[in-house]
Amino acid sequence: MFAPLFVEIRKLNRSLAAVLAVAAPSLIAIFVFFNMMRGKAPQPWDMWMVSASGIWAFFMLPMSVTALTALVAHMEHGPRSWDHLRALPLPRWRLYAAKAVCVLAVVALMSAAVLALTWGAVMLAAAIMPHLQPTGPFDLAACASMMGRMFGAALLMIAIQLWVALRYASFVPALAVGIGGTFFSVVATSAKQGVFFPWQMPVNMLAGEAWRVQTALGLGLGLGVAAMVAALVHLSRREVL
Repeated sequence: MFAPLFVEIRKLNRSLAAVLAVAAPSLIAIFVFFNMMRGKAPQPWDMWMVSASGIWAFFMLPMSVTALTALVAHMEHGPRSWDHLRALPLPRWRLYAAKAVCVLAVVALMSAAVLALTWGAVMLAAAIMPHLQPTGPFDLAACASMMGRMFGAALLMIAIQLWVALRYASFVPALAVGIGGTFFSVVATSAKQGVFFPWQMPVNMLAGEAWRVQTALGLGLGLGVAAMVAALVHLSRREVL
């Protein structure tokens, strides 16, 4: 298992995955910085961190997952190297599992980067305009816990996107699924049924109702694990179109 994983890590190092991993969290931090600079009075730390987490879960996370899974899949689809990889003397599922682990690791690092860069943006804005220094404590544990729940709730969405991206040689189906899922998530933000929609499960971690948080997290994490296992089994038995 470790050999395919090391190979995937080296492939990621040579791709644009690092640019994506830095760009998406940085855009959120830049938005928070300029939004804070426009303020007239100091706001609590919680407001800035929840705002950044909401942007991440609502829009930037789904679009980042769409781009990342398409990028990871295209590293094999582009040069048509699947025939060579699938002919190697090792179980096929390990090839796909290595890609899944890398995708999950990058998304986790991006989640952590959102927190770190947002904190840095707020501190920079406060240094430039000291009267906007955030009030109240900065609860790192609570923020990290929130991001962890969002990551868990996003597992089903990640599994679906990776499944589609690896299944089809063309990047169009994966992009269509990702853009379509994000679109319906945005236009149906207030829908109660959104708790059952994979692309809305991460943002439901910010809901005020406990049942929405628990339902979205349980479905996203539980069905996400099942979908990821099903994807590995399915992809190992079929050829890429």
